[in-house]
Amino acid sequence: MRPRWEYGDTVRLIRNVRNDGTYPGMDTGEPLVRRGSTGVVVDVGTFLQDQIIYSVNFLEQGRIVGCREEELIDIDETWTPSRFEFREKVRSARQLAVDGKVLVELGAIGEVIKVIRDAPGGVAYHIHFDCLPGRILQIPEATLEPLVAGEQDHAACLP
Repeated sequence: MRPRWEYGDTVRLIRNVRNDGTYPGMDTGEPLVRRGSTGVVVDVGTFLQDQIIYSVNFLEQGRIVGCREEELIDIDETWTPSRFEFREKVRSARQLAVDGKVLVELGAIGEVIKVIRDAPGGVAYHIHFDCLPGRILQIPEATLEPLVAGEQDHAACLP
């Protein structure tokens, strides 16, 4: 088991990191660092003797966080930022149709199930719209808008 990065290497986080209960002064589950953030490796250690853990100083957030190797990429590796995150509520910016049939009206509210960074044409998302129970649609980023706090579902899907 050899570490990929050493002290002083700059890395990028590819998954959101939440407090697992080991970060002091914050509630368990609270977000610590958002994916896409960059930091500098300040220590390399192990967990349970079979996982390499990197202590990464995320200067912009003012936090040193332990990260597993699979949560990091080299600063020079390709990274495509996304506008939305897993579980984030979004709103359709236009009507959405499949095979010419409109399924989702303008303004319908949905939830991000998966972020797809390597989709043809750019970032896309698997979205579950409240009005389409049990159905997931792959939606390009440009057809979604953020949900404003307190906004209600004012548009529905069509039957």
